Amino acid sequence: MTEELFRDDAYLKTCEAKVVSVTAEGIVLDRTVFYPNGGGQPGDTGELTVDNYAVRVLDTRKAPDAGGILHVLESPTKANWVGQSAVARIDWERRYRHMRMHTCMHLLCAVVTGGVTGGSIRDGSARLDFDLPDTLLNKEEITVRLNTLIEDDHAVNPRWADERELDQHPELVRTMSVQPPRGQGAVRLLDIEGVDLQPCGGTHVRRTGEVGAVVVKKIEKKGKHNRRVNVRFADQ
Repeated sequence: MTEELFRDDAYLKTCEAKVVSVTAEGIVLDRTVFYPNGGGQPGDTGELTVDNYAVRVLDTRKAPDAGGILHVLESPTKANWVGQSAVARIDWERRYRHMRMHTCMHLLCAVVTGGVTGGSIRDGSARLDFDLPDTLLNKEEITVRLNTLIEDDHAVNPRWADERELDQHPELVRTMSVQPPRGQGAVRLLDIEGVDLQPCGGTHVRRTGEVGAVVVKKIEKKGKHNRRVNVRFADQ
């Protein structure tokens, strides 16, 4: 198991850890600040230092064995690193842009009513696909409404809820093809006060004001039902 420090504090930039295993693909630590690719959010990049040797982390993924997080390295690893201490450090500016844009996607869910059929977050932009077969979307109107929610500086609070709460309120799950992980007794929710509440395991900013100005770049028709809303930072 890898202790996921980013779940409780997305602003952690570095941590000390121990090497649990070394494979041809990379390293698994007992704890990490690196977010693994998932939920549409890219895996973190950064640096690991083991035995005074620094190596670049090119990607972070869920390890094949349950509970582990794999740090994919640029250079070959050493088998004798198992059990040694390590320092993990993420590329903070990149992660912070992901946090801002991921939070923005939750605001987009509050602005556009419809089931979510897909989405992805990139460095400085993101998109969500909505099941809206008979709805015309106006990108200028959505841009104004998004920026209003951002400027209102709503508090953003992740919290854990009993799975029974989700059973009682199935409308909280906006994604149509992907369900939040079950079986642990609790589900992680993201609560943007007065704006949006839904399950999410990603990393987010503490207040919507941190997102910064955004613009809806374009809206695309993807098939009979899907409408794709593409958003980017206004200063991109």
